[in-house]
Amino acid sequence: MKLDWLVFRSETISLRIDRRVPPMLLCLAVAVVVAMVMNLGQGEYPISPLDIVKTVLGIDTGNPDHAFVIDNLRLPRTLVAVMVGMALGVAGTIFQGITRNPLADPSIIGINAGAGLAAVAIIVLLPTAPIYALPLSAFGGALLMAGLIYSLAWNNGSSPVLFILMGVGLSAIASAFTSLMITFGNIYSVSDALVWLAGSVYGRTWEQVFSFLPWLIVFVPMALILARHLNALNLGDDVAKGLGTRVEWQRGLLVLVGVALAGAAVATAGMIGFVGLIAPHIGRQLVGTNHQGLIPISTLLGGMLVVIADFLGRTMFAPIEIPCGIVTAAVGAPYFLYLLIRNRKK
Repeated sequence: MKLDWLVFRSETISLRIDRRVPPMLLCLAVAVVVAMVMNLGQGEYPISPLDIVKTVLGIDTGNPDHAFVIDNLRLPRTLVAVMVGMALGVAGTIFQGITRNPLADPSIIGINAGAGLAAVAIIVLLPTAPIYALPLSAFGGALLMAGLIYSLAWNNGSSPVLFILMGVGLSAIASAFTSLMITFGNIYSVSDALVWLAGSVYGRTWEQVFSFLPWLIVFVPMALILARHLNALNLGDDVAKGLGTRVEWQRGLLVLVGVALAGAAVATAGMIGFVGLIAPHIGRQLVGTNHQGLIPISTLLGGMLVVIADFLGRTMFAPIEIPCGIVTAAVGAPYFLYLLIRNRKK
């Protein structure tokens, strides 16, 4: 009887939340477009929003410089920022749902550190490697880190609490090895690695856009398909099993999706932290805890956060440019402390 009531209750909540999702998605999509136009227009060569729209649509603005500046310099960078934010927003939502912990984030539980270690190894040890080797190596490092965390946290089943604790410990080890490689690496490769570790979309080209796009096309729809299983896992393992969910299989598949998105994002733009922490929290305030609505909302929120961070990093102290990873850390670290204080009794 209790289980029947729980199923009925979850279905009722889903219906109530689903009515709020479409208008919220439309509003956020408009906000993302506005943020992108703002980012495209700012710089040493300012361009008006109308000229930006005309240039993107292929309409002649009477100034050939507009097409060069937007198409070759600013649009690829802005698209990379949006896609990286989307990937981190989805990954953060998945890891918070798996661990049933609002403090879980790829940058906190060690996934980003594993991806970062593998990517720095490619940059420092194999500087002539092709561009597609970076996301593949980062995915491999993130997957290896997730496998280590998952296996060490296994205690007659996967433990969400141990998952986070093991992640924090392994993250420290991976960061130590990353620092070791930077210390003994070639000066030119090390300088590239340090810029990359700060988390930036500076200098990103269409090559990075097209190398990152398949990861989003494959894994974001997978996250949406698995959203209902994430809802079941959020109710607890016993309830999820009672609802017919293959708990460990679904959890492992969700970890794979989260690792792929986080690893590809880290490989493309470096260590941009706290986006996967903030986006799901804002999303829950907007549409509730149903992951079928939360995942697309967090996707757009993550993209908007990184674009705004890039915009602020370019304009606050212009012409000096601050990497967007530093901006997200400046906002995310106090927010993380706020969540810790708010949830200290839990």
